[in-house]
Amino acid sequence: MKYRVIAKVERVDGHCPVYKVGDKIVFEDFYLCSRSSEDVCLHALASMISLLSPFLHGSSATRLGIGRKEDVGYVQCPDPGQPHTKGGTVIFQLTREPTKDK
Repeated sequence: MKYRVIAKVERVDGHCPVYKVGDKIVFEDFYLCSRSSEDVCLHALASMISLLSPFLHGSSATRLGIGRKEDVGYVQCPDPGQPHTKGGTVIFQLTREPTKDK
């Protein structure tokens, strides 16, 4: 089975110059769906990158240790925010849904 993962901004602690609550990034197979996604911050991508491939290819969020439900996990960007940086921490909900084989 193939999946898509939608990374939705659930919470922003501090100020994020890229994301607001509700923004989405869509990943499918092994690529980012740029037409369906917001801009991608490298800090955000860094927090997800090692988890996306196994999540997209069938490992559950519970097995990966990122959630309590099979198809929903959580990650946060590594920006600590004030007083250390001008940014803020963003919490992403990763939701996995099946797609049709192409």
